[in-house]
Amino acid sequence: MRYVGIDIASERHVVAAVDAGGELVLKPTAFGEDAGGYQKLLRLLGAPEDVLLVMEATGHYWKNLFAALSAHGFSVALVNPLRTRRFAEEDLQRTKTDAIDAAGLAHFAREKRPLPMRLPDSATEELRELVRHRDRLVQEMGDKTRQLHRLVDLGFPEFTRHVHRLDSELATALLGEYPTAQAFAAARPRTLAHLKYDGRHFVGLELARTLIAAAEASVGAHHAHAYRLQVKHACQDLDVLRRRIRELDREIESTLDTHEVGSLLTTIDGVGTQTAAKLVAELGDITRFDSASALTAYVGLAPGLRQSGKRTSANASLSPIGHAALRAALWMPVLTAVRKNVWLKAHYERLLARGKPPKVALTACMHKLLLAIYSVAKHRRPFIPLLPAAALAAAGGAA
Repeated sequence: MRYVGIDIASERHVVAAVDAGGELVLKPTAFGEDAGGYQKLLRLLGAPEDVLLVMEATGHYWKNLFAALSAHGFSVALVNPLRTRRFAEEDLQRTKTDAIDAAGLAHFAREKRPLPMRLPDSATEELRELVRHRDRLVQEMGDKTRQLHRLVDLGFPEFTRHVHRLDSELATALLGEYPTAQAFAAARPRTLAHLKYDGRHFVGLELARTLIAAAEASVGAHHAHAYRLQVKHACQDLDVLRRRIRELDREIESTLDTHEVGSLLTTIDGVGTQTAAKLVAELGDITRFDSASALTAYVGLAPGLRQSGKRTSANASLSPIGHAALRAALWMPVLTAVRKNVWLKAHYERLLARGKPPKVALTACMHKLLLAIYSVAKHRRPFIPLLPAAALAAAGGAA
């Protein structure tokens, strides 16, 4: 058996290998991130049988190499850099180079034997790219909205008393045409009232007169051209981002329909299209986890009790290690599920009745929701909750 480590970089990678006894059988050798480099690597590796190859999940640089090695039949394990760094620290290594890292990864593969990963199917890879692109656009839209808030707070601070959300179509339509208090004060009420803001609805005479009156007495009326230009550009950017996010939502929904597990996850009340797509994008093949407990530990919902010496805390808090972005993505679905999902609502109310604080109860419900997600993915069947008689009666009464 040979154990291979590859240190990943942007343009050049380094490979090294050890045998079952830990002897170096392939000294650290560099190869390029191109077709010639890949051919060189394949010649160095030889036959894929009895080879376990390990590389770190470094940004996006590993993806092409992973796909090429998997296509040639190699067993490739993708590992968290935190694991390999701690493994290197056990030997008190003080020097870090690409060659040392490659050899260290080979020794890590020999001692830890991480499980190989499968190449994700096309639907999973599509969802991952679409979801992460959407996340970037949502982040950008939040940044643009905060910039617009600053400009409005200076140029027409009274505006948000009447139009509360600056990322709304109403706000960007109004501010795109009338960027400052000066512009609103010079507007004609009926012209402003007939402004269409979403292709269907008009501003209306009442809001138009209210905004004009507020603009005439605004404390920001002295701001002029520089603010007009910035507000106009910010509104144009928000309109473009909003259209792109809607387009992505349609693409994600269409792609999710072709993903067996992803579409089944939406049968759980509280797990909508975007949440199911996020789960598939971040977790990939959910059944790669040995158990539901392994999944919850990966996400970071497994409590860790800490006792040492005289410190005997009875409460086990959540460990900071875990998938923080996925926990954040599940928070709002859990808030919805404890109201609409009879099964999860019953669990939440039992925890509150036992004196648990609401946030602790919600975290426990997120844990239980992950158990349901794992069950649906494992058995490839729609979610059917097992409800106690009292919960069934309550559900029937609500219906």
